[in-house]
Amino acid sequence: MRFLFLCLFVLLTAFGAQAQTPALTWSSDLTAALQQAKATNKPVLAVFSGSDWCKPCIMLKQEVFDQPEFEQYAKDRFVLARFDFPRSKKHKLPADQTKRNEQAAAQLNSAGSFPLVVLLSPEGKVLARTGYRAGGATAYDAHLTQLLEKK
Repeated sequence: MRFLFLCLFVLLTAFGAQAQTPALTWSSDLTAALQQAKATNKPVLAVFSGSDWCKPCIMLKQEVFDQPEFEQYAKDRFVLARFDFPRSKKHKLPADQTKRNEQAAAQLNSAGSFPLVVLLSPEGKVLARTGYRAGGATAYDAHLTQLLEKK
């Protein structure tokens, strides 16, 4: 009986913690992200990834973007945009999303680099480009801050 109550407590605590921290909102449309950036005067952090085939992309998402430290850092600093290029049929994106991703890549990632993180001014000027860096969310946050300070 104690075990059952313990399991129930753990479950409720886990769901309660998730409910208190809403996930970051990532745009999947570069034009909309730039409009939001201009309206809020924040830079855009645009991420190009291959979520089901690019190991460094997967690591960047897990080690940085999915971490609470990054969420805390990014929520008031950036307009976030993600453009994914999965290869597996089971992860295939709708045609309209694929088209938006390809348009964003044509503008910002014509070399086809993965992962690629592009920092843009609210006006759409490229401020910096980077990729995966080991060290976790806190180190990546510091790296992004350093890139923004150079501009």
